[in-house]
Amino acid sequence: MTDVVIVGGGPVGLACAIQAQREGLRALVVEKGTVAQSLVGYPVKMEFFSTPELIEIGGHPFPVHGQKPLREEAIEYYHRVAQNEGLALRLYERVLRVEGECDDFRVVTDKGTIGARRVVVAIGFFDHPNLLRVPGEDLPKVTHYYKEAYPYFGQRVAVIGARNSAAKAALDCCRHGARVTLLARGAELSRRIKYWIRPDLENRIAQGAIAARFNTVVREIRASSLLVEGPGGMEEIGNDYVLALTGYHPDYSLLQAVGVAIADDEWNTPVFDAQSFETTRKGVYVAGTVCGGRRTGRWFIENGRVHAVQIMRHIAGRDLEAVDFENRHWVTAE
Repeated sequence: MTDVVIVGGGPVGLACAIQAQREGLRALVVEKGTVAQSLVGYPVKMEFFSTPELIEIGGHPFPVHGQKPLREEAIEYYHRVAQNEGLALRLYERVLRVEGECDDFRVVTDKGTIGARRVVVAIGFFDHPNLLRVPGEDLPKVTHYYKEAYPYFGQRVAVIGARNSAAKAALDCCRHGARVTLLARGAELSRRIKYWIRPDLENRIAQGAIAARFNTVVREIRASSLLVEGPGGMEEIGNDYVLALTGYHPDYSLLQAVGVAIADDEWNTPVFDAQSFETTRKGVYVAGTVCGGRRTGRWFIENGRVHAVQIMRHIAGRDLEAVDFENRHWVTAE
């Protein structure tokens, strides 16, 4: 029996474990992959949008070579923090469900059962892409994750999406010799593309280096082409690879198995107390990006790490400070 089982070993899950220890609680992190698994899936040498002090956890300084952290620096940082804090980790172990009641939970995994007084779910969303749900999406040439541009040299690459991930992938592939077509459902590039990326992409489109098709959806993926529907009707275009970068969503099957209720709203948001982050299942909490449901731009490492403080204070029986989370997105370490 441990005080808290934390499901998920990403930055927010680690922040929860650190805060639990500082509240005198015994915490165990159970992660289906490695520490910071989502970051491992990010593009090679990806630069974070945030400066390092905004994604620090536990008060540990995050030194970087440039102004902003790279993917590799962030992974090393979170691994180092987990080691330095002596966090109890069970890696490559998948949580299946939570049985029992508050103070006597049984966290069932694919490797056994763990007793816990409380459970915190900090699973993120990166492992579950929003599928196109069109014929041919299961072809080997289709991926929902982008790692690097080198495999696509000289190839006809369709990048589906109009936000940051799609924008960066399109630019990277273009600069490394791919023939890129950007396909967007909307009438223009998303206004949420970062201000230093959007002009670059607009200029590449204007000069013809990247072909852009707006108000266009993919209807079928074929071995050497795509069937798309746009303002001019149905059209078949040549294609070798598809990067379907259309976003991600939480693992709702796991949330259901853990007993987290989901609101009947447009974002399929988990139901939880706005200050303690306790769900309607007493003793079960949610933390980090999973709190936003399909609204994946609501919470980040920057503001999600603050959840750890509230949750562990609540578990430890301490009074909670009222936090205006709606207006507190970018905060430095507590």
